[in-house]
Formats: sequence, structure tokens, C-alpha cells
Amino acid sequence: MTESLRHRIILHAYVTEKSMDEMERQNKLEFVVDKRASRAEIKRAIEDVYQCKVLKITTKIVRLGKVATVRFTKDFSAEDIGSRAGVF
Repeated sequence: MTESLRHRIILHAYVTEKSMDEMERQNKLEFVVDKRASRAEIKRAIEDVYQCKVLKITTKIVRLGKVATVRFTKDFSAEDIGSRAGVF
């Protein structure tokens, strides 16, 4: 998968009060992703773009599109990755 395809999978960070709470308490971030992307593709894209390790991914379909909730391993801080993703 090329660099441009990885960036097309991850559209932007999804920021709500709940997602900010999950970032602090559970080391999770939410991203709006391409509706056609599988969990494995999302995981590879997140790990490649943000240079981190993903523990688990859950997805849901909302009015905005497909939202992936990404939980990172303890070695990586969701707050640091969020600042690189433009959450702050």
C-alpha cells in the first residue's frame, strides 16, 4: 500500500467530549476513515502514518461516515499521537 493510499484511509480525527475522555482514561483516539476500509487496513495505516502500535480497533457507522476507535499499546500515548493528528 502506498503512502497516499494510507492517507486516504484516515480522513481526519473525530473529536467529541467522549473521545477526549477516552483519550485521557483509556489511551484511545477516534478517526473518521474511508467507509470501504477494513480493520486490518485501518490498523496498518495508523501504525505507518503515526509510527505507533495499535492494540485494538473497533468501528461504527455514523451519519458522518465510518468512525474507527483506536486503542494504542501502553508504550504510546494517545495524547502525543492526538497532537500529531491535529486534535489539539
